[in-house]
Parts: sequence; structure tokens; C-alpha cells
Amino acid sequence: MSRALLAATAAGCLVLTGCASTVALQPAPNSGASACADISVRLPSDLVGKERRWTTAQATAAWGDPAAVLFTCGVTPPGATTMPCRTVDGVDWLVDDTDAPRTLVTTFGRVPAVQLYIDTDPTGGVSSIDALTALGPLISAYTTVTSECTAHGGATAAPTP
Repeated sequence: MSRALLAATAAGCLVLTGCASTVALQPAPNSGASACADISVRLPSDLVGKERRWTTAQATAAWGDPAAVLFTCGVTPPGATTMPCRTVDGVDWLVDDTDAPRTLVTTFGRVPAVQLYIDTDPTGGVSSIDALTALGPLISAYTTVTSECTAHGGATAAPTP
């Protein structure tokens, strides 16, 4: 699924799930990865003060009503890019904030890749750093590092050992 299509789908979910108890999401192409199952069963019931809600797809999660954070495991791992790449507690994240105050972040250099769509609006959203810090240990523990961010903030593949 392309970034633009995923962002549009996620934005629609954020708007449409205001009163619903279950959040409708699509599974990622690699959502059946065992690491996604390992992460999914360990996701917190509360994330940055937002209660977890049921979702309709494997290896997904949502927190808040309306949803402030959408989680998808098993997205296609991104390749080298000039997008900003930030490291939070040892996990590299590509940051796409073109839909501010919503931010789309995708793990870089990890398999399976994880993506979060975070509403950072001050009137009902959450801190993206707090969300990344809360989920980072799970992602670190159950995904495999394949690449890393470069010093200048972009993302390139790590050299093969």
C-alpha cells in the first residue's frame, strides 16, 4: 500500500471512528509475520493516556476515542530515502508530517516494519515522542535490524558485514 493511500485510509479512520467501538483497518502485506504476532499480543491496553480499542485487522491496534494512534505491523519495509529519520530509544523512524497535526512514522531498517499514524493535535492527540518511546521496547525486542539512519538524518542501507 502506498504511503499516500495509507495516510488517506488512516486519516479516514481517525475521522470515522469517533463513536465506534471497533476501528476498521486493513492488514499490512506482512502482517502474518511471527514478530507481528509477538508484538501484537504484548501491546499495552493504555498508550500515552489513551485506551486501546478493538480493530478489524491482524497485527493492528488503535488507541483513543476518537483514535489518536493507529498501529500496523508488517508494512513493506521502506528503502533508502531523503525523508527525515529520527532515532528514539534505539529504533529508527522515518517521519512524514506532511499531514500535520497527524504524523505518519515508519520503522526504518527493521523487519518486519511497523507504522504508526499519530494524531498530535493539542486538543485530543498525543505526543509522538511519548508514543514512540512507549512502543520502542516491543519493536526493539521482536524485530530484526537490517539498516540504520545515517548521521545527516536521511536513511540508507547499512553495509553488508
